[in-house]
Amino acid sequence: PYGSFKFKERRMNTYNKIMKLIWLLIGIVMFIAVTVMCFIDGFEKWVFYYPLVLLAFGMYFFKVWMMKRMEKHIEYMSKKEKERI
Repeated sequence: PYGSFKFKERRMNTYNKIMKLIWLLIGIVMFIAVTVMCFIDGFEKWVFYYPLVLLAFGMYFFKVWMMKRMEKHIEYMSKKEKERI
């Protein structure tokens, strides 16, 4: 069972890294698109899309924080497992 946990952990790490990168890319692309559209169509029309940009960057930083938290938790659990044995 422990070997399958390592495989799941590795797969989850890959998923988290990909999702972290996706949120960063979404935030960057949205920021550029909204800023360009502000200059083309007017700031008053497109300013309301900036909170979505903030949401995307917020999701990126939340993902980074959760990944660090998960690593600490896995380290703690493996330490507890070694103490138990």
